[in-house]
Amino acid sequence: MSSALEKGLSVISFLAEHPEGAAVTDIAKALDLPPSGVHRLLKELESQGYARQTRDMGDYCLTLKLATAGLSFLARTGIPDLSQPILDRLAQSTRELVRMALSDGEKLVWVGVSQGATSGLRYDPEAEHGQIVHLASASGGQAWLSGMSDDEAVAAVMKQGLEKTDGSGVSAPKGVAELMKIVQEARKNGYALNANSFMLGMAAIAVLIRNPETGQPIGTVSIAGPAARATPDLLRDFLPELQATAEELAKASLAGRAFSRWHEPQAATARKKA
Repeated sequence: MSSALEKGLSVISFLAEHPEGAAVTDIAKALDLPPSGVHRLLKELESQGYARQTRDMGDYCLTLKLATAGLSFLARTGIPDLSQPILDRLAQSTRELVRMALSDGEKLVWVGVSQGATSGLRYDPEAEHGQIVHLASASGGQAWLSGMSDDEAVAAVMKQGLEKTDGSGVSAPKGVAELMKIVQEARKNGYALNANSFMLGMAAIAVLIRNPETGQPIGTVSIAGPAARATPDLLRDFLPELQATAEELAKASLAGRAFSRWHEPQAATARKKA
């Protein structure tokens, strides 16, 4: 890591994954940075209100300032207003978890969620909301890869990592060849479906959200639930509703400022070719 900004952002990213806080030495070891430098960065973050030192252990953790700024930004993009009613309808109809992810440059990020299950077994992904989607193991990630060429998909996975840092499920692809078979099948079928891949005990199905004007993928929408209940047959039964939701989100995206960030360059390119 070269710049102080890059190092500071790496510390913030590490603390975001450890909400309970972490010691200076643990942060330094994980990021391969000198403890003295990490301590200076933490003190600077503390002075700006982005971090604080816990009284009992002396560890450092993030404050809510960064999260508040992120939520404020997301609200002002118009994404929640446009997408939430659509996601809620699908969640209420299927009685399962519905999630939307959008492309943010080279990454796919979960930005919308609606829980349809009101009792019994259910999957609550609170810690994952706002996080980067793991492309190789998540159904949304596999659907996203299906919108790329094989070479592009392999490059994206290699850049992110084939294995999830906190561990995947037993059915997660173990190698690139296995993953590409999954991606090619998803491309052929128009959806990605897996069980015990992103995590043990969870099954999910996902489809692409495409720009209505250019056809370019801009995100994914998925339905997930406990594998014991969300069987492959049940998830496939949900497919027509899921595809209709993806189309509705695509149309709604044209009215959103944040969505249009990705539409404009693609639409301009399409107009030039025409």
